[in-house]
Amino acid sequence: MTVLALPAARRRVPLAAGACLLSFTAFWLAQRAADVSMIDLMVYRAEGETVRAGGDLYALRTTEAHLPTTYPPFAALLFTPLTLLDTAVMRTLATPANLALLIAFVHLSLRLVGERHARVETVLWASALAVWCEPVWTTLRYGQVNLLLAVLVLWDLTRRAGHRWTGVGIGVAAAIKLTPALFAVLLLLTGAAEAVRHGPWRPAVRHACVAAVSFAGATLLAAAVLPYDSWRFWTRMVFEAGRVGLAEDTANQSLRGVLARLLHTGEPGATWAVAAAMTGALGLAVATASALRGERARSVLCCAATALLVSPVSWSHHWVWCVPMALLLWADAERRGGRARWAAVGGMCLVFCSYALWWVPHGVGRLELDQNYGQMTLSALYVVTAFTFLWTVVTRWRTSRTA
Repeated sequence: MTVLALPAARRRVPLAAGACLLSFTAFWLAQRAADVSMIDLMVYRAEGETVRAGGDLYALRTTEAHLPTTYPPFAALLFTPLTLLDTAVMRTLATPANLALLIAFVHLSLRLVGERHARVETVLWASALAVWCEPVWTTLRYGQVNLLLAVLVLWDLTRRAGHRWTGVGIGVAAAIKLTPALFAVLLLLTGAAEAVRHGPWRPAVRHACVAAVSFAGATLLAAAVLPYDSWRFWTRMVFEAGRVGLAEDTANQSLRGVLARLLHTGEPGATWAVAAAMTGALGLAVATASALRGERARSVLCCAATALLVSPVSWSHHWVWCVPMALLLWADAERRGGRARWAAVGGMCLVFCSYALWWVPHGVGRLELDQNYGQMTLSALYVVTAFTFLWTVVTRWRTSRTA
């Protein structure tokens, strides 16, 4: 049987590779036809130029949209090599680089879901489909770093248990953009809970410490090279969420964005602070409980969903974590069957591939502040999906106890 299976496997891989190449080519042509701006990539390049010129990083306003620098100074250091490339060459290379990162992300996502799913043909088929979901499309449209950050995080969290370098990727990702730091918090909480159960020192605590040291090292390196910019960022800019963009913007698929649109205000203030604190506590509790139950994939994805929910601004392209969420639901449906599970897979794909959040009034003039309830529902789809995902994880525990 094994001998017969090998030729079939050899046929499946080229077929999947061809489908993936065809999908990526169509995607590239569609992006070309849409004349994508890669506006964030241009901001990254401008940040690198400012670092090389010794300018004021957080006084920078660049591109036609006059976008500011919003990432920590360490990110700007990493962007300096972009200045060595011609702008046209940089834009041309950005798409294949992000497509390669997408394949790596899908591979790591399937490893997270279960090693038996991480076959070459499965990775290629999933990548061919994932490239068309709205968060991935928008990531490539803007030339964003979301796939790189997600790969760094999953590179850590899919390693073998106890690997000494687990945590480095999370620390570096958090030094580039703060949101991934919540994964280090998850590791610390999981290790602490395990220590209470089994003893004073658990591997997850060490991994959290490695992440913290990596983050500190990268941040101190940036402080040594860019002392003034580092001082400004960590004492002032990090607290100015308004620099990133308008809270009510349709693209802001965070709890704060939904509340801003629901309350018809540009700043939901204390309402958001309380809601974010409660969501963060509950989300981390669910993620930690999942880790203690041995459900690593659900733990990681509950943490990702929580980070996206509580962040002041989670642009739609930050939601590339929908890819492993959908793959987890698919793996569960394939293993256990049932119409409800397959409906969940279809629902997840529909939310993130329909681009429905853009069907509402948006753009210049702060149109989102006047949305009706139907429009607000469409522009809250990602947040509703994240809460639904957390809820299904909890209900799964109840089902498993009564089974």
